[in-house]
Amino acid sequence: MASEPLSVGIHGATGRMGTRLIHLIQSDPDLVLGSAIVRPGHNSLGLDIGPLIGLSATGIMLGDSLTTPVDVVVDFSNPTASLGIAAICAGRGIPLVVGTTGFEPEQKQKLETFADRIALLVSPNTSRAVNLLMRLVGEAAKVLGDSAQIEIIERHHIFKKDAPSGTALRLADIAAQASGADRLIHGRHGLTGERPRGEIGMHALRIGDNPGEHTVVFGLMGECLELSHRALNRDGFARGALEAARFLVGKPPRLYRMDDLLG
Repeated sequence: MASEPLSVGIHGATGRMGTRLIHLIQSDPDLVLGSAIVRPGHNSLGLDIGPLIGLSATGIMLGDSLTTPVDVVVDFSNPTASLGIAAICAGRGIPLVVGTTGFEPEQKQKLETFADRIALLVSPNTSRAVNLLMRLVGEAAKVLGDSAQIEIIERHHIFKKDAPSGTALRLADIAAQASGADRLIHGRHGLTGERPRGEIGMHALRIGDNPGEHTVVFGLMGECLELSHRALNRDGFARGALEAARFLVGKPPRLYRMDDLLG
């Protein structure tokens, strides 16, 4: 007997990621859109989400709260809104995938407390390939140690609100822990002098409609190692988020990472 499709709520439904998630849900027989949520005061509240994003009618009206039962929620919104939907999900026992970035440390700490009550997956990047990149960066940094100079270059579209990207910051954190680096430098200008040991350089580019590129450079005397990921569109992030949603359903309350999906 075939199982019922998984009902997914999308928080941030009219954003770039929310729109793509809904398109993919509508084309997947194992998934069904259960709720489409946006900020209060949105000018399309009460309208069918389908025609708003280039699809036929779905029967799901755009709302500013989670009013229908769903199996799991996927959030791509903003830090304040993410905390709001996390509180609702925790109160109702609904698993939650958070792909939002730009959290302040205290916001991230508050978000993670909800993992005491629900299965909560938080990741600055839901692409499986990017999360494999994170593993490889950790391995390279561990092997090369402080003999390599580490620089991170990230490129995103001009509409991105935060810089550096959450993914770039996570890559820096992984590289720092593995290599022993203790300083993160954001760009350079002026008479900087010789590059000291123990620092990681970070460079954020905002150009056109770039969906995301990350390169970690390990520089050594006489050679260079570069590990890169380039998103050609948003499908890698969206498909990874939906895989994460499937993964969370039925899982016990705790904080999960995309690395848990990779095994």
